[in-house]
Order: sequence, then structure tokens, then C-alpha cells
Amino acid sequence: MDFVVEQREGLPPVVHLTFDDADSTDTFVDALALADNAGPEAPLWIHGTTNERRSLLEARGMTSNRTLLQMRCPLPTTRSTLDTRAFTEADIDDWLRVNNRAFDWHPEQSGKTPDWVAEELQAEWFNADGFRLHHIDGELAGFCWTKVHHDPEPLGEIYIIAVDPDFHGRGLGKQMTLAGLDWLHDAGLTTGMLYVESDNEPAVATYEKIGFTTFRSDTLWRRP
Repeated sequence: MDFVVEQREGLPPVVHLTFDDADSTDTFVDALALADNAGPEAPLWIHGTTNERRSLLEARGMTSNRTLLQMRCPLPTTRSTLDTRAFTEADIDDWLRVNNRAFDWHPEQSGKTPDWVAEELQAEWFNADGFRLHHIDGELAGFCWTKVHHDPEPLGEIYIIAVDPDFHGRGLGKQMTLAGLDWLHDAGLTTGMLYVESDNEPAVATYEKIGFTTFRSDTLWRRP
């Protein structure tokens, strides 16, 4: 079990509890008691939700209205048909425009700023070659930003992916995903991974067609 408290300026902290299948019910109950110390307003992410854990949370009067699926697939997959290129700092403004248009509904991914991008570009894991862009008639139509994890196991993550709303309906979402997976496979990864909202049925269906299956469910809970 892993316990992390995410501090947020001007907002209650968020508690993240990550569990493995081997973690016992007693471990789960003890972790919930520890999480109570964050205060009644602190949301609680349960990374690795099972039916038993869900029942225990509901018995405490807690409610959940958000589930993230961690999906994984073996690499390689079918290769993308799109021409893509690596990200450069000259693409920041275009990326912000497309990202914020595509994710105007999303609680975490919307409203990104130049300062946020600058911080991400300085991260140890950042690799511009793994940040693939696709243009149509000179306009940024879609992107697939990947991240490579080495601990506790090698994983290639589709970190952020989006298609500009002006280019919806062309099948770019699947092809941009494949472009990211291509880069991860060429970099030596054998497993691809991503997170998707469980109620985003079109995206889930697209990923399943590529070969992704659900590896873990993460649920967000609030106290009564």
C-alpha cells in the first residue's frame, strides 16, 4: 500500500491510496483511518478499487462519481498511418490552444498555462521526441505526449492525447494513439499504458479496438 497526500493551494488536500491485490482488508481499513486525518473535506483517490473495497467505502457513507481506468496493451500494435514530428518549444502556444479546447470539460487537464508547460518540459522524464504532433494544412490537428516509467516496471504511458475539435470525425484519435505507441515501442517498451475516464465510452471503445484492456480502476471518493 502506498499513501500520498497531495497539497493544493487554497483547496483541501487530496489523499491518494494505492493498493495491490495482495493488500489485506485490515490494511485497507487502517489506511482509511489514517486518511481521516486529512480532514472531512479532503477527497480520497483509491487507486486499485475492488468490489470489496467499494463496499467498505459505501458502508462509511462515502460516495464516488468518478472512475479512471488504467488500461494496458502489449507492444507493438498496428503502426499509425499519420506523419508526426517531435515537439519543440515553438509549439507551446499551439499546444495550449488545442489542449485547452479539447479538454475544456476536464477537471485537471483544462486551463493549462505557459508556466505549467515550462515546468513539465524541465521534468527528468521529458523527451521531446516522445511528444508527437500532427499538422493538417499547417494547423496543429492533434498530439500524443508520451512518458516512460522505469519504476516499479518499464511502462510506456500515453500521458496526454487530444485532437482539436475542428478536426473531429476523421479518425485521428486512434491514429494519434498508435503514433505514440509506435514511438514507445521503437524506444524499447513492450507495454503501453494510459488513463481514461470510465464514462468516456467512445475513447474506451477506441482503445479496446487497439488492444487495450483494463488493468486497474481508480475511484474518487468524498465523505458525507
